Amino acid sequence: MARRRLPEEPLSRFAVWSRRLVLFSLAVVLLAIVIARAGLLDTLPVLVTLGAGLVLAVLGILVAFVAFGVIWQSGARGFGHAVTALALGAALIAYPSYLGYKASKLPMIADITTDALDPPRFEAIARLRTRQANPVLYAGLYTAEQQRAMWPDIEPLMVNVPPEAAYEATMALVTKRKWRVVNARSPQAGRRDGFIEAVALTPIMAFRDDVAIRIRAVGPGSRIDMRSASRYGRIDFGSNAARVRSLLDDIDDVTSVVKPERAPPKPAAPAKGGQSARR
Repeated sequence: MARRRLPEEPLSRFAVWSRRLVLFSLAVVLLAIVIARAGLLDTLPVLVTLGAGLVLAVLGILVAFVAFGVIWQSGARGFGHAVTALALGAALIAYPSYLGYKASKLPMIADITTDALDPPRFEAIARLRTRQANPVLYAGLYTAEQQRAMWPDIEPLMVNVPPEAAYEATMALVTKRKWRVVNARSPQAGRRDGFIEAVALTPIMAFRDDVAIRIRAVGPGSRIDMRSASRYGRIDFGSNAARVRSLLDDIDDVTSVVKPERAPPKPAAPAKGGQSARR
């Protein structure tokens, strides 16, 4: 005698669509990261694509919660689909949510410098920026006041080595960080300051931040000023301040083990009458 098969509960459409939305959002986010790192599009289109992916992830999470309610009320299948959507969606929005919380604690600035009155200028980098990018000129004293309130430790670095040695140490550290140098001038005593312009990339999205470093002679030593600015966006989540602090700390460490050049000792003046002075 054949057994009667009990009809299975229907699969919740909300559960199915929640997983579809989140999987599609994952594909969009990964596509934005690949495009950004490959430099195929400018930053603004990449940000729009990334934002669309995150919106889809949030939508998928909301649909997953609706699916949980439907499954609870009707006993429909699809609980695993909804759980997958919730877990994956939460993973996608976790880091952006952290950045949003971090941004709420930081000033709305994206240009950090050690010298607000005479910041290192962007010369070659100015030609790389599009019209949609942030202004090349420093924003002014209001930005400097916000920076000072948030990061009072960011200030010019004074080292006890001549500009030539400071320049070489700085260039070595810039190269070690794999920043793309677009302009470099070694210092020449009494004629010009040392100057370096480079482009640094953010860790995940490889967005381009611009860096300018100036090495100036001060007495027997050198003064190093630095500027780091995001090419796009009104807030940098503290990345530029961290970049300035990190590089200057490393320059200070490297130059502190370099012995400053000393002037040769002056020859002793001959005694009167052409004879050596004796006691």
